[in-house]
Amino acid sequence: MIEFKNVSLTYPNGVEALKNVDLKINKGEFVVVVGLSGAGKSTLIRSMNRIVTPTDGELLIEGQDILSLKNKKLRGLRKKIGMIFQDYNLVKRSTVIKNVLAGRLAYTSTIKSILNRFSKEDRKLAYESLQRLGIEDKIYIRADQLSGGQQQRVSIARVLSQKPNIILADEPVASLDPPTSHQVMKDLKKINREDHITTIVNLHFIDMAMEYADRIIGMRDGKVVFDGSAKNVTEATFEEIYGRSIRAEDIRGGIDDEQNK
Repeated sequence: MIEFKNVSLTYPNGVEALKNVDLKINKGEFVVVVGLSGAGKSTLIRSMNRIVTPTDGELLIEGQDILSLKNKKLRGLRKKIGMIFQDYNLVKRSTVIKNVLAGRLAYTSTIKSILNRFSKEDRKLAYESLQRLGIEDKIYIRADQLSGGQQQRVSIARVLSQKPNIILADEPVASLDPPTSHQVMKDLKKINREDHITTIVNLHFIDMAMEYADRIIGMRDGKVVFDGSAKNVTEATFEEIYGRSIRAEDIRGGIDDEQNK
């Protein structure tokens, strides 16, 4: 489904965000990527729909090297890859239904989209997507009147209306409280199971990674340092990924030691 072959990405300022990544993600998997801030997690995910473009290697999706795609072919790829962001990425002054219908823009002519003339089928799909997330009662409410958790579910509904083969979620629960975070993760897991959509999620939270992932990929300094079943992951595994203790008191002690030098 998705294959990285010796992929590297160096930004113009010289930062090496990805270093010789070799990775294969199978159709229908629910994968969680973990690592410290700056480890390369976001770059890894954003390279899959060419928000950022690797500078070396091959990145194959369904057997096609996406690094060679341009214009129409690149837009065709992005139609089938849904993206969920930490900050929801909604049009705050628009209604919920208009935000969800944005998932159909790639399938609608520019004039019709400007005039908000979506087909009955598109509107039905948008409503059904909201139903699946349990927020169909918010259909005509402005996005900025919703809670953070509701806004993130609107963004998931928008992705659903896109009818993707792949869902990429870049820290989707980082701005949410723990109960809401778990609900969003449950929603993503349910969609993955019911629709067999390949799902790759970046997370900071170890407990959620272990609870929801089929497979965990650990990154450090732009490299994949762990790749295995979530069932086999332990505290020691995360310490190996992070290159340090994951216990709060040990981390606090390390900070105090640095400050006292």
